[in-house]
Amino acid sequence: MPSIEASSKPAPPPQTVPVAVAVLVNARGEVLLTRRHRERQQGGLWEFPGGKFEAGEDVDAALRRELREELGVEVEAHEALLSVTHDYPQRRVQLHVRRVSAYRGAARPREGQPMRWVAVHELHRYTFPAANAPIVQRVREWVAARSRAAD
Repeated sequence: MPSIEASSKPAPPPQTVPVAVAVLVNARGEVLLTRRHRERQQGGLWEFPGGKFEAGEDVDAALRRELREELGVEVEAHEALLSVTHDYPQRRVQLHVRRVSAYRGAARPREGQPMRWVAVHELHRYTFPAANAPIVQRVREWVAARSRAAD
């Protein structure tokens, strides 16, 4: 009787999805959050605005396109804040997080999504996707450092 061997090949890595994420801060020091539509994956959770890269885009192009489409703002300047890789059961996301330091226009939810400007010390009241935890932490650290520098 022939023996049947289990495949010893490791499972292929999950698909990696590159995502541009924006941390927009207003004059009052609040950050902009949007809520995912309930019918979408991780629906109902709050997140920093942004979205998946389209074919041929780099971080800059994806960030500018996403904020124009989602919020109606034109990014004028941004800087890297951090990069986060997070594995969900169905895919891996690579979040390229940028602090948007200058933009034109008033942010408006153009896709029907709820949107709020939130004080950083209130972020704990919002439920985020797991991949956003390091972003929330970095935003808190950045605001605290900015506050210390102003003293």
